[in-house]
Amino acid sequence: MIHLAVVLLATAGAGCAPASSESNAGRGEPETLELRYQGSVGTVTFPELAQDLGYLGDIKLNWIGNTISGPQDIQAVATGDADFGGAFNGAIVKLVAAKAPIKAVVGYYGSDKNTFQGYYTLDSSPIESARDLIGKKIGMNTLGAHAEAVLKEYLRRGGLTPEEIKQVQPVVVPPVNVEQSLRQRQIDVAVLGGVLRDKAVERGGLRLLFSDFALFGPFTAGSIVLTDRFIARNPTTARKFVEGVAKAVEWTQTHDREEVVARFKKIVQNRGRNEDPSLVGYWRSSGVAGRGGAIAEAEFATWVRWLEAEGEIEPGRVRPGEVFTNALNPLAGGAR
Repeated sequence: MIHLAVVLLATAGAGCAPASSESNAGRGEPETLELRYQGSVGTVTFPELAQDLGYLGDIKLNWIGNTISGPQDIQAVATGDADFGGAFNGAIVKLVAAKAPIKAVVGYYGSDKNTFQGYYTLDSSPIESARDLIGKKIGMNTLGAHAEAVLKEYLRRGGLTPEEIKQVQPVVVPPVNVEQSLRQRQIDVAVLGGVLRDKAVERGGLRLLFSDFALFGPFTAGSIVLTDRFIARNPTTARKFVEGVAKAVEWTQTHDREEVVARFKKIVQNRGRNEDPSLVGYWRSSGVAGRGGAIAEAEFATWVRWLEAEGEIEPGRVRPGEVFTNALNPLAGGAR
């Protein structure tokens, strides 16, 4: 649920963006040279990689802490506590539906055959299908975002009625605890991705029930957002930032995994946050479908339709093309 205070604060600058702001972007020097953001423990974000590769030029990133979830990250952008953030595309749609003037500008995570979110049970579990999940608990990092949306799509495709779907219980479990919660049978299914998934699978005893990749194929699932006000006031900075991030995404898409991992380890070691640099060794792929994070309209249209069907947003309240723009991304090649 998006708090009213967030909506009011976010809406305060909604009328500031002139229609021509994007057409004027990219000219002259950046209007601001410091961008505040939230990071993620033990991982390297694409903006951080872009800065390390020199793709941001004189623009510097100011780390203000680590985010607890995608929805929290983009709410921090909407309220002005951070200059950019990223979240699941469905969470972005929900915030836009609440009249937050934000715009998705570049994709930053997704799913493919190497990188995906899996829904795991214990080997000994009797759960074999969507119907077996009725009355069961599914542990995930946050509600109202990627993991819950994928779960409900799996249940819907499995033939469950809306009333039956309500009997499946998504519960919030910190990502670092979800494997333990599953093994201790506090939950029936654990949503695992990235290094946490790989380490859990290595330890054995788990069985994959389904994954977001199995349901949707390769797709970009989340995007980085800026506010309309930021883009209007800082058109050159916005364009240079998005271009730098897009180049960083493409760099991981076109370089060997070993080179990417080595770069990530160097970044983690040098930034002094008392983290374990070995975690990035589990990186497999960007998961981003479009070249350089180019956003396809279907990557938002899917979730607009789903949120409408779930009754979480009013039909017609959000048009997919209003939620994102590729205009700041020179690698998008006209993608819409």
